[in-house]
Amino acid sequence: MATLIRNQFLLSSPTAERLYYDFAQNCPIIDYHCHIDPKDIAENISYNNLTELWLSGDHYKWRLMRSAGIDEKYITGDADDYEKFYAWVQVIEGAVGNPLYHWTALELLRYFDIKEPLTTDNAEQVWQTTSAMLTSGNMRARDLITKSNVELLCTTDDPVDDLSYHQMIADDLSFTPIVLPAFRPDRALDIQKKDFPEYIQKLSEVSGTKISGFSDLLSALHSRLDLFSERGCKLSDHGMENFVFVPASEEETDRVLRLRLMDSDTVLSYEEEAIYRSALLIALSKEYAERGWAMQIHFGCRRDNNAMALRNLGINTGFDTIAGGNFVAPLANYMSYLTEMHALPRMILYSLNPNDDALIDTLIGCFQDGTIPMKVQHGAAWWFNDHQEGIRRHLKSLASQSYLPGFLGMLTDSRCLLSYTRHEYFRRILCDYLGSLVESGEYPKDMERLGAITRNICYHNARELFFPS
Repeated sequence: MATLIRNQFLLSSPTAERLYYDFAQNCPIIDYHCHIDPKDIAENISYNNLTELWLSGDHYKWRLMRSAGIDEKYITGDADDYEKFYAWVQVIEGAVGNPLYHWTALELLRYFDIKEPLTTDNAEQVWQTTSAMLTSGNMRARDLITKSNVELLCTTDDPVDDLSYHQMIADDLSFTPIVLPAFRPDRALDIQKKDFPEYIQKLSEVSGTKISGFSDLLSALHSRLDLFSERGCKLSDHGMENFVFVPASEEETDRVLRLRLMDSDTVLSYEEEAIYRSALLIALSKEYAERGWAMQIHFGCRRDNNAMALRNLGINTGFDTIAGGNFVAPLANYMSYLTEMHALPRMILYSLNPNDDALIDTLIGCFQDGTIPMKVQHGAAWWFNDHQEGIRRHLKSLASQSYLPGFLGMLTDSRCLLSYTRHEYFRRILCDYLGSLVESGEYPKDMERLGAITRNICYHNARELFFPS
């Protein structure tokens, strides 16, 4: 069967091809948001086969397999590795229109030089070829990162993490890609969660601060922020279903926190939860602004919708969905509040709901302050939207309502080390979009200017976030 990924893949015009091959293809990767475990990089783990590398923990694939009627035994169950791989092949060979079909083809080509689409006819040969390569000693975790032309990546790390694996990576000067932590304090914000008191106790222990009230909590988090700064952190990350903003006095916030900590069975009201979350977000945002960090906010995801699956399989197993809700008023009020205090950090906003593209693109225009291009960003098409149509829709909306040349570009948002081909996927779509504007007469064929825009989106804008000139 002929190769799928040809030179013209996703590039529908000569201008698009030139933009990709002359300006985008060889740009290093700045992956400013991923879920790779720093332990895997520090220990430079190896993989025995594609199931270990590809299917273990990948809820994108698990979700598609369930939709195709694959029994859970071959997804998260006790089937052997080849059986799980073959079950995946049975699904992906017919997954027309799904981005996983393209991602699979790109990963097999770029890392294993396998040009033919994956089918049940060549599954055994692909298994043997890839297993031999993975166990050769030349395709360990760090090899894959280096091979992918990654210059810098940011993992996602809880405030209680001691960041020892990041220190191990930094101490090894033979590994040139930069690996930095990103501060993810969701568990400190999720006051309604059952394990919140236990988490606060852990935070108290690692920070050396007895947390009995809100000022104590801020002191503990401040010390963790200091540690993250020492390890080179430049980003925070927040995940939430909906954005809420109910500003209140410090006394009221302190009352809510003490109430929750004194009795683990306490059920707070919606307003009490919102008061606490708002106060902590304000305090953290001030810290980020003072430290020169960017603040990422991911919202619009309703997680763990299948209660039985949650009990049986746990979180992050493929049972999340897009959420609705009006976030504009609370988010705008929050950003306005910070602006009044001169404490609005660089921000990157992501919504999982594609209907929110224009809302975000017009909202961010309200808070640009003329200091740097796109201080407030609409983050890359995320999760259920990082397919061809989602990326094109995002680019068109951003270009229509805001300033596309200032966009930070793509990220992997993945736990798999082969997912760096998603940057190629994005870059091809970006170049095709820009090329289409030239071919339709909507923008002049100024390749020098278009090339600079392409390089900035693919690389330089994100790099500037970490190494400002």
